[in-house]
Amino acid sequence: MAAQIICGAECIARCVLLSWRRSLLSLVDRFCSTVEGPMPIGSASSNSNGMASEESKVVVVENGKMVDIQDKEVSMEGLCSISTYDQWSWLSVSGQLPKPRYKHGAAVVQQKMYVFGGNHNGRYLGDIQVLDFKSLFWSKLEAKSQSGPSESAETVSVAACAGHSLIPWGNKILCLAGHTREPTESLIVKVFDPQTCTWSTLRTYGRSPRSRGGQSVTLVGDTLVVFGGEGYGRSLLNDLHILDLETMTWDEFETTGTPPSPRSEHAAACYAERYLLIFGGGSHSTCFNDLHLLDMQTMEWSKPEQQGITPEPRAGHAGVTIGEYWFITAGGNNKKGVSDTLVLNMSTYVWSVVTSLEGRAPPTSEVNSFMLLFCPCKGSSLVLQTINGEDFLVSFGGYSGRYSNEVYALKPSLRPSVPSQQISELETNRIAPISVAATSSKNVIFEIEELQDEKGSNKADISKTLVQAVKGERNQVEDRLNQERLQRLHLKQELADVENRNVELAKELDSVQDQLHAEGARASKLEDEISELQQRLQKMNALEYEFESLHREMDSQSEEAASTSNQPPRVGGFWRWNG
Repeated sequence: MAAQIICGAECIARCVLLSWRRSLLSLVDRFCSTVEGPMPIGSASSNSNGMASEESKVVVVENGKMVDIQDKEVSMEGLCSISTYDQWSWLSVSGQLPKPRYKHGAAVVQQKMYVFGGNHNGRYLGDIQVLDFKSLFWSKLEAKSQSGPSESAETVSVAACAGHSLIPWGNKILCLAGHTREPTESLIVKVFDPQTCTWSTLRTYGRSPRSRGGQSVTLVGDTLVVFGGEGYGRSLLNDLHILDLETMTWDEFETTGTPPSPRSEHAAACYAERYLLIFGGGSHSTCFNDLHLLDMQTMEWSKPEQQGITPEPRAGHAGVTIGEYWFITAGGNNKKGVSDTLVLNMSTYVWSVVTSLEGRAPPTSEVNSFMLLFCPCKGSSLVLQTINGEDFLVSFGGYSGRYSNEVYALKPSLRPSVPSQQISELETNRIAPISVAATSSKNVIFEIEELQDEKGSNKADISKTLVQAVKGERNQVEDRLNQERLQRLHLKQELADVENRNVELAKELDSVQDQLHAEGARASKLEDEISELQQRLQKMNALEYEFESLHREMDSQSEEAASTSNQPPRVGGFWRWNG
Protein backbone atom coordinates (compact mmCIF):
# COMPACT_ATOMS: atom_id res chain seq x y z
CA MET A 1 0.00 0.00 0.00
CA ALA A 2 2.82 2.39 0.92
CA ALA A 3 4.60 1.60 -2.35
CA GLN A 4 1.44 2.42 -4.32
CA ILE A 5 1.07 5.73 -2.48
CA ILE A 6 4.72 6.64 -3.21
CA CYS A 7 4.35 5.68 -6.88
CA GLY A 8 1.20 7.79 -7.14
CA ALA A 9 2.93 10.73 -5.50
CA GLU A 10 5.81 10.51 -7.96
CA CYS A 11 3.38 10.45 -10.89
CA ILE A 12 1.55 13.48 -9.52
CA ALA A 13 4.87 15.31 -9.03
CA ARG A 14 5.91 14.60 -12.62
CA CYS A 15 2.54 15.81 -13.95
CA VAL A 16 2.83 18.98 -11.88
CA LEU A 17 6.33 19.66 -13.20
CA LEU A 18 5.24 19.08 -16.80
CA SER A 19 2.23 21.33 -16.33
CA TRP A 20 4.44 24.00 -14.76
CA ARG A 21 6.86 23.83 -17.69
CA ARG A 22 4.08 24.20 -20.30
CA SER A 23 2.58 27.10 -18.37
CA LEU A 24 5.97 28.79 -18.14
CA LEU A 25 6.56 28.42 -21.88
CA SER A 26 3.08 29.76 -22.60
CA LEU A 27 3.73 32.83 -20.44
CA VAL A 28 7.07 33.40 -22.18
CA ASP A 29 5.37 33.16 -25.60
CA ARG A 30 2.69 35.68 -24.63
CA PHE A 31 5.25 38.03 -23.08
CA CYS A 32 7.52 37.93 -26.14
CA SER A 33 4.57 38.61 -28.44
CA THR A 34 3.72 41.86 -26.60
CA VAL A 35 7.19 43.37 -26.08
CA GLU A 36 10.21 43.86 -28.28
CA GLY A 37 13.12 41.55 -27.66
CA PRO A 38 14.38 38.10 -28.50
CA MET A 39 11.96 35.42 -29.61
CA PRO A 40 11.19 32.50 -27.28
CA ILE A 41 13.40 29.48 -27.51
CA GLY A 42 12.13 27.62 -30.55
CA SER A 43 10.65 29.13 -33.68
CA ALA A 44 7.45 27.10 -33.47
CA SER A 45 5.27 25.89 -30.65
CA SER A 46 3.83 22.43 -30.33
CA ASN A 47 0.48 21.30 -29.02
CA SER A 48 -0.14 18.50 -26.58
CA ASN A 49 0.06 15.88 -29.33
CA GLY A 50 3.50 17.07 -30.41
CA MET A 51 2.21 18.34 -33.82
CA ALA A 52 3.16 21.68 -35.31
CA SER A 53 0.75 24.63 -35.12
CA GLU A 54 -0.51 26.20 -38.33
CA GLU A 55 1.63 29.32 -37.92
CA SER A 56 4.96 27.47 -37.63
CA LYS A 57 7.38 27.10 -40.49
CA VAL A 58 7.62 23.42 -41.29
CA VAL A 59 9.69 21.10 -43.42
CA VAL A 60 8.20 17.83 -44.63
CA VAL A 61 9.52 14.78 -46.41
CA GLU A 62 8.38 14.11 -49.96
CA ASN A 63 9.72 10.97 -51.64
CA GLY A 64 12.57 10.85 -49.18
CA LYS A 65 13.59 14.50 -49.68
CA MET A 66 13.35 17.47 -47.31
CA VAL A 67 11.10 20.14 -48.85
CA ASP A 68 10.17 23.53 -47.40
CA ILE A 69 6.42 24.01 -47.67
CA GLN A 70 6.60 27.72 -46.77
CA ASP A 71 9.04 30.49 -47.62
CA LYS A 72 12.66 29.52 -48.13
CA GLU A 73 14.09 32.21 -45.84
CA VAL A 74 13.74 30.48 -42.50
CA SER A 75 15.61 32.26 -39.70
CA MET A 76 17.79 30.70 -37.03
CA GLU A 77 15.89 32.35 -34.18
CA GLY A 78 15.28 29.01 -32.52
CA LEU A 79 18.85 28.64 -31.25
CA CYS A 80 19.94 32.26 -31.59
CA SER A 81 17.21 33.33 -29.17
CA ILE A 82 19.18 31.70 -26.37
CA SER A 83 20.77 34.64 -24.58
CA THR A 84 22.00 32.91 -21.40
CA TYR A 85 25.43 31.33 -21.44
CA ASP A 86 26.36 28.02 -19.79
CA GLN A 87 22.78 26.98 -19.01
CA TRP A 88 20.72 24.24 -20.62
CA SER A 89 17.54 25.51 -22.31
CA TRP A 90 14.62 23.34 -23.31
CA LEU A 91 13.79 23.83 -27.00
CA SER A 92 10.21 24.07 -28.20
CA VAL A 93 10.10 21.92 -31.33
CA SER A 94 7.33 21.10 -33.77
CA GLY A 95 6.40 18.17 -35.94
CA GLN A 96 5.75 14.59 -34.88
CA LEU A 97 8.05 13.96 -31.91
CA PRO A 98 10.31 10.89 -32.13
CA LYS A 99 9.75 7.99 -29.78
CA PRO A 100 11.65 8.48 -26.49
CA ARG A 101 14.97 6.60 -26.53
CA TYR A 102 18.56 6.36 -25.37
CA LYS A 103 21.81 4.83 -26.67
CA HIS A 104 20.96 6.18 -30.12
CA GLY A 105 23.25 7.95 -32.58
CA ALA A 106 23.12 11.55 -33.81
CA ALA A 107 25.03 13.54 -36.42
CA VAL A 108 24.71 16.98 -38.00
CA VAL A 109 24.82 17.42 -41.78
CA GLN A 110 23.89 20.70 -43.46
CA GLN A 111 22.19 22.23 -40.42
CA LYS A 112 20.06 19.14 -39.77
CA MET A 113 20.43 16.67 -36.90
CA TYR A 114 19.91 13.05 -37.97
CA VAL A 115 18.96 10.60 -35.22
CA PHE A 116 19.09 6.87 -35.88
CA GLY A 117 18.20 3.85 -33.75
CA GLY A 118 18.33 3.58 -29.99
CA ASN A 119 16.68 1.61 -27.22
CA HIS A 120 13.19 2.00 -25.77
CA ASN A 121 11.97 -0.35 -23.05
CA GLY A 122 14.54 -2.95 -24.09
CA ARG A 123 13.54 -2.86 -27.77
CA TYR A 124 15.92 -1.75 -30.49
CA LEU A 125 14.78 1.04 -32.84
CA GLY A 126 15.62 1.42 -36.53
CA ASP A 127 13.97 4.69 -37.56
CA ILE A 128 15.65 7.86 -38.85
CA GLN A 129 14.43 11.13 -37.39
CA VAL A 130 15.57 14.56 -38.60
CA LEU A 131 15.49 17.87 -36.71
CA ASP A 132 15.91 20.91 -38.96
CA PHE A 133 17.76 23.56 -36.96
CA LYS A 134 16.29 26.28 -39.19
CA SER A 135 12.68 25.54 -38.27
CA LEU A 136 13.12 23.21 -35.24
CA PHE A 137 10.78 20.83 -37.03
CA TRP A 138 10.93 17.06 -36.58
CA SER A 139 10.33 14.72 -39.52
CA LYS A 140 10.76 11.01 -40.15
CA LEU A 141 12.62 9.67 -43.16
CA GLU A 142 11.66 6.55 -45.08
CA ALA A 143 15.07 5.12 -45.88
CA LYS A 144 15.98 2.72 -48.66
CA SER A 145 18.59 0.01 -48.64
CA GLN A 146 20.93 -0.24 -51.61
CA SER A 147 22.89 -3.40 -52.26
CA GLY A 148 23.97 -2.61 -55.83
CA PRO A 149 23.40 0.28 -58.25
CA SER A 150 21.16 3.10 -57.14
CA GLU A 151 18.36 1.90 -59.47
CA SER A 152 18.02 -1.30 -57.42
CA ALA A 153 17.37 0.49 -54.12
CA GLU A 154 14.18 -0.52 -52.39
CA THR A 155 12.39 0.84 -49.34
CA VAL A 156 13.17 -1.69 -46.63
CA SER A 157 13.61 -1.54 -42.89
CA VAL A 158 17.20 -1.18 -41.71
CA ALA A 159 18.30 -3.45 -38.87
CA ALA A 160 17.41 -1.81 -35.56
CA CYS A 161 20.36 -1.22 -33.25
CA ALA A 162 21.56 0.62 -30.15
CA GLY A 163 24.96 1.58 -28.83
CA HIS A 164 26.24 2.41 -32.32
CA SER A 165 28.18 5.45 -33.55
CA LEU A 166 27.18 8.01 -36.19
CA ILE A 167 30.00 10.03 -37.78
CA PRO A 168 29.49 12.87 -40.31
CA TRP A 169 31.53 12.17 -43.45
CA GLY A 170 31.23 15.01 -45.92
CA ASN A 171 27.54 15.19 -46.85
CA LYS A 172 27.00 11.61 -45.72
CA ILE A 173 26.83 9.80 -42.39
CA LEU A 174 28.78 6.70 -41.37
CA CYS A 175 27.23 4.18 -38.97
CA LEU A 176 29.52 1.74 -37.15
CA ALA A 177 28.89 -1.16 -34.79
CA GLY A 178 25.98 -1.35 -32.34
CA HIS A 179 23.95 -4.09 -30.68
CA THR A 180 21.29 -5.80 -32.82
CA ARG A 181 18.89 -8.68 -32.37
CA GLU A 182 20.87 -10.76 -34.86
CA PRO A 183 24.55 -10.01 -34.16
CA THR A 184 27.28 -10.46 -36.73
CA GLU A 185 30.80 -11.73 -36.13
CA SER A 186 32.62 -8.66 -37.46
CA LEU A 187 31.95 -4.94 -37.32
CA ILE A 188 29.96 -3.59 -40.29
CA VAL A 189 30.31 -0.05 -41.66
CA LYS A 190 27.20 1.46 -43.22
CA VAL A 191 26.79 4.82 -44.93
CA PHE A 192 23.61 6.91 -45.18
CA ASP A 193 23.10 9.46 -47.95
CA PRO A 194 20.64 12.16 -46.76
CA GLN A 195 20.08 13.41 -50.32
CA THR A 196 18.80 10.06 -51.58
CA CYS A 197 17.71 8.69 -48.17
CA THR A 198 19.64 5.52 -48.97
CA TRP A 199 21.57 3.10 -46.77
CA SER A 200 24.48 1.13 -48.21
CA THR A 201 27.22 -1.07 -46.79
CA LEU A 202 30.82 -0.05 -47.33
CA ARG A 203 33.22 -2.72 -48.51
CA THR A 204 36.27 -2.74 -46.28
CA TYR A 205 39.55 -4.61 -46.46
CA GLY A 206 41.86 -6.07 -43.88
CA ARG A 207 40.79 -7.77 -40.68
CA SER A 208 37.59 -6.18 -39.41
CA PRO A 209 37.14 -5.79 -35.64
CA ARG A 210 34.71 -8.04 -33.84
CA SER A 211 31.18 -6.68 -33.51
CA ARG A 212 30.42 -4.62 -30.42
CA GLY A 213 28.34 -1.84 -28.90
CA GLY A 214 29.09 1.05 -26.56
CA GLN A 215 32.44 1.70 -28.27
CA SER A 216 33.95 5.07 -29.16
CA VAL A 217 34.56 6.06 -32.78
CA THR A 218 36.68 9.15 -33.38
CA LEU A 219 37.43 10.87 -36.67
CA VAL A 220 41.16 11.68 -36.85
CA GLY A 221 42.07 13.17 -40.21
CA ASP A 222 41.11 10.59 -42.83
CA THR A 223 40.88 7.72 -40.34
CA LEU A 224 38.33 6.38 -37.90
CA VAL A 225 39.69 5.18 -34.54
CA VAL A 226 37.57 2.52 -32.80
CA PHE A 227 38.28 1.77 -29.16
CA GLY A 228 36.74 -0.56 -26.60
CA GLY A 229 33.07 -1.41 -26.20
CA GLU A 230 31.14 -4.49 -25.19
CA GLY A 231 31.13 -7.53 -27.44
CA TYR A 232 28.41 -10.10 -27.58
CA GLY A 233 28.44 -12.32 -24.55
CA ARG A 234 29.01 -9.19 -22.43
CA SER A 235 32.76 -9.33 -22.94
CA LEU A 236 34.40 -5.96 -22.34
CA LEU A 237 37.06 -4.81 -24.80
CA ASN A 238 39.99 -2.37 -24.83
CA ASP A 239 41.37 -3.07 -28.31
CA LEU A 240 42.22 -0.37 -30.83
CA HIS A 241 41.37 -0.49 -34.53
CA ILE A 242 41.88 2.15 -37.24
CA LEU A 243 39.97 2.40 -40.54
CA ASP A 244 41.66 4.33 -43.34
CA LEU A 245 38.80 6.10 -45.13
CA GLU A 246 40.87 6.56 -48.29
CA THR A 247 41.71 2.89 -48.79
CA MET A 248 38.88 1.48 -46.62
CA THR A 249 41.42 -0.78 -44.92
CA TRP A 250 41.30 -1.89 -41.28
CA ASP A 251 44.50 -1.94 -39.23
CA GLU A 252 45.09 -3.13 -35.68
CA PHE A 253 48.13 -1.37 -34.24
CA GLU A 254 50.35 -2.56 -31.44
CA THR A 255 50.61 0.11 -28.76
CA THR A 256 53.05 0.69 -25.92
CA GLY A 257 52.40 1.94 -22.44
CA THR A 258 49.42 1.00 -20.28
CA PRO A 259 46.11 1.14 -22.19
CA PRO A 260 42.78 1.89 -20.50
CA SER A 261 41.13 -1.07 -18.82
CA PRO A 262 38.34 -2.82 -20.79
CA ARG A 263 35.23 -0.64 -20.79
CA SER A 264 32.17 0.55 -22.70
CA GLU A 265 30.00 3.66 -22.90
CA HIS A 266 33.01 5.94 -22.53
CA ALA A 267 33.81 9.13 -24.44
CA ALA A 268 36.67 9.87 -26.82
CA ALA A 269 38.02 12.98 -28.52
CA CYS A 270 40.87 14.04 -30.81
CA TYR A 271 43.19 16.96 -30.03
CA ALA A 272 45.64 18.66 -32.40
CA GLU A 273 45.02 15.96 -35.02
CA ARG A 274 47.44 13.77 -33.08
CA TYR A 275 46.22 12.83 -29.60
CA LEU A 276 43.30 10.53 -28.77
CA LEU A 277 41.76 11.07 -25.34
CA ILE A 278 39.57 8.51 -23.53
CA PHE A 279 37.47 9.52 -20.52
CA GLY A 280 35.25 7.53 -18.18
CA GLY A 281 33.15 4.56 -19.13
CA GLY A 282 32.14 1.52 -17.12
CA SER A 283 32.66 -2.18 -16.56
CA HIS A 284 30.14 -4.69 -15.21
CA SER A 285 30.82 -3.63 -11.61
CA THR A 286 32.09 -0.03 -11.57
CA CYS A 287 32.37 3.26 -13.45
CA PHE A 288 35.53 5.23 -14.15
CA ASN A 289 36.64 8.87 -14.08
CA ASP A 290 40.14 8.32 -15.44
CA LEU A 291 41.68 10.07 -18.44
CA HIS A 292 43.96 8.33 -20.93
CA LEU A 293 45.93 9.74 -23.87
CA LEU A 294 47.23 7.98 -26.97
CA ASP A 295 49.88 9.61 -29.15
CA MET A 296 48.81 8.61 -32.66
CA GLN A 297 52.34 9.12 -33.99
CA THR A 298 54.21 6.99 -31.48
CA MET A 299 51.18 4.80 -30.60
CA GLU A 300 52.04 5.14 -26.92
CA TRP A 301 49.45 5.24 -24.14
CA SER A 302 49.90 7.54 -21.15
CA LYS A 303 47.79 8.77 -18.26
CA PRO A 304 48.08 12.56 -17.92
CA GLU A 305 47.69 14.20 -14.54
CA GLN A 306 44.25 15.80 -14.32
CA GLN A 307 43.89 19.20 -12.71
CA GLY A 308 41.00 21.34 -11.53
CA ILE A 309 37.86 19.68 -10.19
CA THR A 310 37.65 15.89 -9.92
CA PRO A 311 34.95 14.52 -12.25
CA GLU A 312 32.48 12.02 -10.88
CA PRO A 313 32.79 8.49 -12.27
CA ARG A 314 30.34 8.09 -15.12
CA ALA A 315 29.32 6.00 -18.11
CA GLY A 316 26.83 6.67 -20.87
CA HIS A 317 27.94 10.31 -21.16
CA ALA A 318 28.41 12.26 -24.38
CA GLY A 319 31.03 14.75 -25.51
CA VAL A 320 31.89 17.24 -28.27
CA THR A 321 34.98 19.36 -28.87
CA ILE A 322 35.20 23.07 -29.66
CA GLY A 323 38.83 23.90 -30.37
CA GLU A 324 40.89 22.79 -27.38
CA TYR A 325 37.81 22.42 -25.16
CA TRP A 326 36.09 19.08 -24.65
CA PHE A 327 32.55 19.34 -23.28
CA ILE A 328 31.18 16.33 -21.36
CA THR A 329 27.53 16.06 -20.35
CA ALA A 330 25.16 13.61 -18.64
CA GLY A 331 26.03 10.00 -17.81
CA GLY A 332 25.64 8.09 -14.57
CA ASN A 333 27.26 5.61 -12.22
CA ASN A 334 26.24 2.84 -9.84
CA LYS A 335 24.87 5.35 -7.33
CA LYS A 336 23.11 8.08 -9.31
CA GLY A 337 22.75 9.97 -12.54
CA VAL A 338 25.26 12.75 -13.11
CA SER A 339 23.66 16.09 -13.91
CA ASP A 340 26.67 18.36 -14.31
CA THR A 341 28.21 19.50 -17.58
CA LEU A 342 32.02 19.61 -17.56
CA VAL A 343 34.69 20.98 -19.86
CA LEU A 344 38.29 19.82 -20.20
CA ASN A 345 41.03 22.04 -21.57
CA MET A 346 42.86 19.42 -23.59
CA SER A 347 46.06 21.48 -23.71
CA THR A 348 46.38 21.74 -19.90
CA TYR A 349 44.17 18.84 -18.67
CA VAL A 350 42.23 21.22 -16.41
CA TRP A 351 38.62 20.26 -15.61
CA SER A 352 35.97 22.85 -14.78
CA VAL A 353 32.19 22.85 -14.33
CA VAL A 354 30.07 24.53 -17.00
CA THR A 355 26.72 24.07 -15.26
CA SER A 356 25.32 21.88 -12.50
CA LEU A 357 21.94 21.23 -10.88
CA GLU A 358 23.42 20.84 -7.41
CA GLY A 359 21.89 23.20 -4.88
CA ARG A 360 18.66 23.73 -6.80
CA ALA A 361 17.46 20.19 -7.42
CA PRO A 362 14.08 19.06 -6.03
CA PRO A 363 13.63 16.25 -3.49
CA THR A 364 14.91 12.81 -4.34
CA SER A 365 11.52 11.49 -5.45
CA GLU A 366 11.44 14.14 -8.19
CA VAL A 367 15.06 14.08 -9.37
CA ASN A 368 14.36 12.00 -12.49
CA SER A 369 11.59 14.29 -13.72
CA PHE A 370 13.63 17.36 -12.80
CA MET A 371 16.63 16.15 -14.80
CA LEU A 372 14.44 15.40 -17.81
CA LEU A 373 13.07 18.94 -17.63
CA PHE A 374 16.30 20.85 -17.23
CA CYS A 375 19.30 18.88 -18.51
CA PRO A 376 20.42 15.94 -20.69
CA CYS A 377 20.24 12.38 -19.34
CA LYS A 378 22.31 9.22 -19.47
CA GLY A 379 22.55 7.72 -22.95
CA SER A 380 21.64 11.01 -24.65
CA SER A 381 23.30 12.30 -27.81
CA LEU A 382 25.29 15.52 -28.05
CA VAL A 383 26.09 17.43 -31.25
CA LEU A 384 27.61 20.80 -32.10
CA GLN A 385 25.83 23.39 -34.22
CA THR A 386 27.44 26.71 -35.20
CA ILE A 387 25.21 29.63 -36.24
CA ASN A 388 26.61 33.05 -37.17
CA GLY A 389 29.83 32.30 -35.32
CA GLU A 390 28.01 31.17 -32.15
CA ASP A 391 28.48 27.60 -30.94
CA PHE A 392 25.57 25.62 -29.49
CA LEU A 393 25.57 22.22 -27.83
CA VAL A 394 22.38 20.31 -28.67
CA SER A 395 21.33 17.24 -26.70
CA PHE A 396 18.53 14.80 -27.47
CA GLY A 397 16.93 11.86 -25.67
CA GLY A 398 18.39 9.84 -22.82
CA TYR A 399 17.16 7.96 -19.79
CA SER A 400 16.82 9.08 -16.17
CA GLY A 401 14.06 7.04 -14.63
CA ARG A 402 12.08 7.31 -17.85
CA TYR A 403 12.93 7.66 -21.51
CA SER A 404 13.17 11.13 -23.01
CA ASN A 405 12.59 12.67 -26.43
CA GLU A 406 13.34 16.24 -25.34
CA VAL A 407 15.81 18.58 -27.05
CA TYR A 408 18.08 20.87 -25.03
CA ALA A 409 20.61 23.48 -26.11
CA LEU A 410 23.48 25.20 -24.32
CA LYS A 411 25.51 28.18 -25.48
CA PRO A 412 29.02 27.92 -23.97
CA SER A 413 30.83 31.06 -22.91
CA LEU A 414 34.29 29.62 -23.58
CA ARG A 415 35.86 30.67 -26.85
CA PRO A 416 38.44 28.43 -28.53
CA SER A 417 41.68 29.77 -29.94
CA VAL A 418 40.29 29.17 -33.43
CA PRO A 419 36.51 29.57 -33.94
CA SER A 420 34.55 26.46 -34.90
CA GLN A 421 33.67 27.85 -38.30
CA GLN A 422 37.35 28.40 -39.16
CA ILE A 423 38.21 24.97 -37.79
CA SER A 424 35.64 23.33 -40.09
CA GLU A 425 37.02 25.29 -43.06
CA LEU A 426 40.59 24.24 -42.18
CA GLU A 427 39.52 20.62 -41.86
CA THR A 428 37.76 20.83 -45.21
CA ASN A 429 40.98 22.08 -46.79
CA ARG A 430 42.90 19.35 -44.87
CA ILE A 431 44.86 21.90 -42.81
CA ALA A 432 45.37 21.20 -39.13
CA PRO A 433 43.91 23.93 -36.86
CA ILE A 434 46.33 26.20 -34.99
CA SER A 435 45.77 26.27 -31.26
CA VAL A 436 47.19 29.58 -29.95
CA ALA A 437 47.70 32.99 -31.58
CA ALA A 438 50.47 35.44 -30.78
CA THR A 439 49.18 38.55 -29.02
CA SER A 440 51.75 40.89 -30.52
CA SER A 441 50.89 39.83 -34.06
CA LYS A 442 47.20 40.50 -33.40
CA ASN A 443 47.97 44.01 -32.17
CA VAL A 444 50.01 44.73 -35.29
CA ILE A 445 47.12 43.57 -37.49
CA PHE A 446 44.66 45.82 -35.67
CA GLU A 447 47.02 48.82 -36.08
CA ILE A 448 47.45 48.15 -39.77
CA GLU A 449 43.69 47.91 -40.26
CA GLU A 450 43.22 51.27 -38.50
CA LEU A 451 45.87 52.90 -40.69
CA GLN A 452 44.18 51.45 -43.72
CA ASP A 453 40.87 53.09 -42.79
CA GLU A 454 42.57 56.48 -42.17
CA LYS A 455 44.68 56.72 -45.30
CA GLY A 456 41.87 55.73 -47.63
CA SER A 457 41.70 53.71 -50.75
CA ASN A 458 44.99 54.94 -52.28
CA LYS A 459 47.05 52.77 -49.97
CA ALA A 460 44.58 49.89 -49.68
CA ASP A 461 46.74 47.54 -51.71
CA ILE A 462 49.81 48.28 -49.58
CA SER A 463 47.85 47.71 -46.39
CA LYS A 464 46.45 44.44 -47.68
CA THR A 465 49.95 43.30 -48.56
CA LEU A 466 51.18 44.22 -45.09
CA VAL A 467 48.22 42.44 -43.49
CA GLN A 468 48.93 39.33 -45.50
CA ALA A 469 52.61 39.48 -44.58
CA VAL A 470 51.83 39.91 -40.89
CA LYS A 471 49.25 37.14 -41.04
CA GLY A 472 51.82 34.88 -42.62
CA GLU A 473 54.29 35.77 -39.89
CA ARG A 474 51.63 35.19 -37.26
CA ASN A 475 50.87 31.79 -38.73
CA GLN A 476 54.55 30.90 -38.57
CA VAL A 477 54.73 32.04 -34.94
CA GLU A 478 51.61 30.06 -34.12
CA ASP A 479 53.05 26.99 -35.83
CA ARG A 480 56.23 27.31 -33.80
CA LEU A 481 54.25 27.82 -30.61
CA ASN A 482 52.15 24.79 -31.41
CA GLN A 483 55.23 22.69 -32.11
CA GLU A 484 56.89 23.87 -28.91
CA ARG A 485 53.77 23.04 -26.93
CA LEU A 486 53.54 19.59 -28.42
CA GLN A 487 57.25 19.01 -27.84
CA ARG A 488 56.91 20.19 -24.24
CA LEU A 489 53.96 17.89 -23.76
CA HIS A 490 55.90 15.00 -25.22
CA LEU A 491 58.93 15.76 -23.04
CA LYS A 492 56.68 16.02 -20.02
CA GLN A 493 55.25 12.61 -20.76
CA GLU A 494 58.74 11.19 -21.32
CA LEU A 495 59.89 12.70 -18.02
CA ALA A 496 56.93 11.20 -16.22
CA ASP A 497 57.66 7.83 -17.81
CA VAL A 498 61.34 8.08 -16.81
CA GLU A 499 60.38 8.98 -13.24
CA ASN A 500 57.99 6.06 -13.10
CA ARG A 501 60.73 3.82 -14.49
CA ASN A 502 63.18 5.11 -11.87
CA VAL A 503 60.67 4.36 -9.13
CA GLU A 504 60.21 0.86 -10.50
CA LEU A 505 63.98 0.35 -10.75
CA ALA A 506 64.46 1.61 -7.18
CA LYS A 507 61.86 -0.87 -6.00
CA GLU A 508 63.58 -3.64 -7.94
CA LEU A 509 66.97 -2.61 -6.45
CA ASP A 510 65.55 -2.71 -2.93
CA SER A 511 64.08 -6.11 -3.65
CA VAL A 512 67.45 -7.38 -4.99
CA GLN A 513 69.28 -6.00 -1.95
CA ASP A 514 66.83 -7.73 0.36
CA GLN A 515 67.40 -10.96 -1.55
CA LEU A 516 71.19 -10.50 -1.27
CA HIS A 517 70.92 -9.97 2.49
CA ALA A 518 68.80 -13.06 2.77
CA GLU A 519 71.23 -15.09 0.68
CA GLY A 520 74.19 -13.81 2.77
CA ALA A 521 72.48 -14.86 6.00
CA ARG A 522 71.73 -18.22 4.48
CA ALA A 523 75.36 -18.65 3.35
CA SER A 524 76.63 -17.76 6.84
CA LYS A 525 74.27 -20.29 8.34
CA LEU A 526 75.48 -22.92 5.88
CA GLU A 527 79.11 -22.16 6.79
CA ASP A 528 78.30 -22.67 10.48
CA GLU A 529 76.63 -25.95 9.70
CA ILE A 530 79.62 -27.06 7.58
CA SER A 531 82.04 -26.18 10.42
CA GLU A 532 79.94 -28.16 12.88
CA LEU A 533 79.81 -31.09 10.52
CA GLN A 534 83.61 -30.98 10.12
CA GLN A 535 84.06 -31.05 13.91
CA ARG A 536 81.69 -33.98 14.19
CA LEU A 537 83.60 -35.71 11.39
CA GLN A 538 86.88 -35.26 13.26
CA LYS A 539 85.30 -36.72 16.39
CA MET A 540 84.02 -39.64 14.37
CA ASN A 541 87.51 -40.23 12.95
CA ALA A 542 88.98 -40.22 16.46
CA LEU A 543 86.33 -42.65 17.66
CA GLU A 544 86.96 -44.85 14.66
CA TYR A 545 90.70 -44.90 15.46
CA GLU A 546 90.01 -45.79 19.06
CA PHE A 547 87.58 -48.44 17.92
CA GLU A 548 90.21 -49.99 15.65
CA SER A 549 92.80 -49.90 18.48
CA LEU A 550 90.40 -51.67 20.82
CA HIS A 551 89.57 -54.12 18.10
CA ARG A 552 93.27 -54.92 17.58
CA GLU A 553 93.85 -55.24 21.32
CA MET A 554 90.91 -57.62 21.62
CA ASP A 555 92.22 -59.65 18.72
CA SER A 556 95.63 -59.95 20.35
CA GLN A 557 94.07 -60.98 23.65
CA SER A 558 91.95 -63.57 21.85
CA GLU A 559 95.01 -64.99 20.16
CA GLU A 560 96.89 -65.21 23.47
CA ALA A 561 93.93 -66.94 25.09
CA ALA A 562 93.73 -69.40 22.24
CA SER A 563 97.45 -70.24 22.42
CA THR A 564 97.23 -70.80 26.14
CA SER A 565 94.35 -73.25 25.85
CA ASN A 566 96.19 -75.39 23.26
CA GLN A 567 99.19 -76.32 25.61
CA PRO A 568 98.95 -79.99 27.24
CA PRO A 569 98.78 -80.27 31.05
CA ARG A 570 101.82 -81.55 33.05
CA VAL A 571 101.62 -85.19 34.63
CA GLY A 572 103.70 -86.16 37.69
CA GLY A 573 103.88 -85.93 41.41
CA PHE A 574 101.24 -87.67 43.28
CA TRP A 575 99.57 -89.15 40.22
CA ARG A 576 102.78 -90.64 38.99
CA TRP A 577 103.54 -92.38 42.29
CA ASN A 578 100.18 -93.93 42.66
CA GLY A 579 99.44 -94.64 39.09
